[in-house]
Amino acid sequence: MTAFADTPFGQKVSKDAAHLAWLGAALVVLGSAALVFPLVSTLVITVFVGWLLVISGFAGLMIAFSIRGAGPFFAALLFSLLTIAAGTFIIATPIVGEIAITISLGVLFMVQGAFESVLAFELRPARGWISMLISAAASILLSLIILCGLPKLSLIALGILIGINFISSGIAYMAVGMTVRREIRG
Repeated sequence: MTAFADTPFGQKVSKDAAHLAWLGAALVVLGSAALVFPLVSTLVITVFVGWLLVISGFAGLMIAFSIRGAGPFFAALLFSLLTIAAGTFIIATPIVGEIAITISLGVLFMVQGAFESVLAFELRPARGWISMLISAAASILLSLIILCGLPKLSLIALGILIGINFISSGIAYMAVGMTVRREIRG
């Protein structure tokens, strides 16, 4: 066993290694299904986001009534009502919701790419700065692909991105789980 296995976190990971491997396998299956059925998975994600907004809006609404002071109360009330309205709108019109979420994701990737570019040049000449620059270029390219492919791409973009994320995370969890299990046995 390594020094990692002697730490509290390492002991917890060692204890749950099999669960990590099974979680990874489940994520790979779900990610594969999302890639095979990107229209369905994008719709499911969109409706899920809509419900999250509605639920968080109602939670915020309840909290708003415990806030003292007219300004903060009305700000919290307005924000909660807007959140509920946005969630309801996304649930009622999922195609428009898909477009809005996809645009947000495209903008997020553009900002991430810009941030990583600045970070890469700040890191230069340290080792790894080129990797950061490549990641920045990939984020910006993905952003441009998403934003230039609107509105048609919005019907499948979320499903494909979630599918890829689930598969990559699932593979990582399986690898960690199986590696730790082998280390325990060996």
